[in-house]
Amino acid sequence: MKFNEVLGQESAKERLIRMVDSDEIPHALLIHGEAGIPKLALARAMAQYIHCENRQNGDSCGICPSCLQHKSMNHADTYYSFPIVKKSGRSEENACSDDFSKEWSDFLNSNPLVENYENWLEILKNENAQPLIYKGESVSIIHKMSLSTLSSKYKVLIMWLPEKMNATCANRLLKLIEEPSSDSIFILVSDNSNQILPTIYSRTQRIELKRLSTGLIASYLQDKYNLQQQDATAVAATADGNILLAESNLAYDSENKEFFKEFVLLMRLAYSRDLKQLKDWSERIFAYKREKARRFLKYTSRMIRENYIYNIHEQSLNYLTQEEENFSTKFAPFINEGNVIKMLDEINRAEIDIAGNANGRIVLFDLAIKITILIKR
Repeated sequence: MKFNEVLGQESAKERLIRMVDSDEIPHALLIHGEAGIPKLALARAMAQYIHCENRQNGDSCGICPSCLQHKSMNHADTYYSFPIVKKSGRSEENACSDDFSKEWSDFLNSNPLVENYENWLEILKNENAQPLIYKGESVSIIHKMSLSTLSSKYKVLIMWLPEKMNATCANRLLKLIEEPSSDSIFILVSDNSNQILPTIYSRTQRIELKRLSTGLIASYLQDKYNLQQQDATAVAATADGNILLAESNLAYDSENKEFFKEFVLLMRLAYSRDLKQLKDWSERIFAYKREKARRFLKYTSRMIRENYIYNIHEQSLNYLTQEEENFSTKFAPFINEGNVIKMLDEINRAEIDIAGNANGRIVLFDLAIKITILIKR
């Protein structure tokens, strides 16, 4: 992994590069931030840069023997530690990451840019488990970090999700992290640094990564999924800087198209005050069942907000797909200062009622009637 393959985080990259170039690398570094931000990729890029034999323009070369070994996950002086579930017959005393080396390689190959914890659970084939970093891992780490380096100045251990260390493991690693050998570097990668044992946390130098911009995520979606810019931006805008959420939203694309058609129908029937058809519409949405009906109402709220923004000619703030915008060019004038807040309140109330197991048929038909009253204000 090279720095230029990691999305965004330019200031963090510059800081890491300066550490390596000046040979002032902290022996315990914590890279942390919310899920959906490329933290593990950045840690891997730093390890490769540390070991690269021909660094160029603030990045690893990608072609020297060390870089090729990093690419194939076979670098002799790089170790990985991560949460696991105990295999049958293994106790906490001997359960360690080495038991899942092939699964880990598969995970990194399938999630090269942003680590996905849910995918790791799937690979472990135990989605109901609570993976941990066990006492046996501390034994393994202490042994590995006591070995002499084989091909580099530094040996590097990358630990993914140190907050998953159980207390025994964390306490056994305290002294090693506080007073490592001069050729040892620990890079910890956390989704929730508040859950790391305070004595471990306090011994690290910390770099917090920020959420990615909508534009950066949109460009990524365009390249990976061959989307049009407008559609990619619309998806990215709902992700709040989280690549995983953006891709999840994209997976709901067919559902969103279904929701769009039902939203359009609701507004047209409400405008024509066709109560019979609105009753049929509410029955159809009720048939979605609770969680899907809630997702539809969230989509409806978003469309109301987007159309209000479109109506006041603030298109730079709009995040509509091309299909949605084609409808909004004519529909947006019906969403204005006189009804937008009340519409959003009614939709939000309907979602709360459905979440609370209210009678969905009544809630949805009542919402449809209220929309008929508000749409011509």
